[in-house]
Amino acid sequence: MLAGRGGAPVGLGPGSGRRAAGGGRRAAGERSGGVMSSEVAARRDAKKLVRSPSGLRMVPEHRAYGSPFGLEEPPWVPDKECPRCMQCDTKFDFLTRKHHCRRCGKCFCDKCCGQKVALRRMCFVDPVRQCAGCAPVSRREADFYDRQLKLLLSGATFLVTFENSEKPDTMVCRLSSNQRFLLLDGDGDGDGHREVEVARIAAVQMLTEGLPPGDTLSHTSLPASRPAAEGGNARAIGMTLQYTTPGAEGLTQLTLTAGEDADGSRRQATAWLAAMHKAAKLLYESRDQ
Repeated sequence: MLAGRGGAPVGLGPGSGRRAAGGGRRAAGERSGGVMSSEVAARRDAKKLVRSPSGLRMVPEHRAYGSPFGLEEPPWVPDKECPRCMQCDTKFDFLTRKHHCRRCGKCFCDKCCGQKVALRRMCFVDPVRQCAGCAPVSRREADFYDRQLKLLLSGATFLVTFENSEKPDTMVCRLSSNQRFLLLDGDGDGDGHREVEVARIAAVQMLTEGLPPGDTLSHTSLPASRPAAEGGNARAIGMTLQYTTPGAEGLTQLTLTAGEDADGSRRQATAWLAAMHKAAKLLYESRDQ
């Protein structure tokens, strides 16, 4: 059923569910046997179609289950506060109409805000109107969703060292389909499966060859340099993650070192690291919004 403006639901998915706490050896939603029921997963990943003033959006039914890389819609500058285009200063009149950029919320004339570009971080179904400053940013982000996100979902093989481990474990690390968890799977039971909630990641450090150790990412500081797999002389060989876990004090740390796949190549792992580097930037941008 189609509803009104302002984020009202158009169609609803399955029912509600509580947010599962991640970052431990088992997510809270998992059963004692280590397998999450399909019913719980369906509730957690349910989405709904909503109509906002900016257009149709496919959003999580429960906000707590949204992608950590997402952005909230910005408040629009009130029409009465922008008699002129905020880019070229053209005065609005009957012939020169004002338009709001869906990414920044500022108002512009059609010439300065005539591009319609996909904006997946805000879950828009169709391309939406954006200003000349925001459109290139959204296009660059589209590359992450078109190429790098697929790499993260596919996963890669790493040697994983936990802070209390004496030796690394060979594990496949991948991003969950809802983008909320890093899933690490190895052989055997017990420590053979770990989950890290992406939203709880506090710092990321790239480990490189060819240059001194890479930049450290934090909630307040982002690197200006590009990761090795995207350009430059250094080559990414690993990554250290620091994250919080429910009920524990301080930060937990693990280190991923590029491992060989079935063909004896580390190419998939290094590409995954570069994609995760980009994902970390989007994560911090979402927090700083």
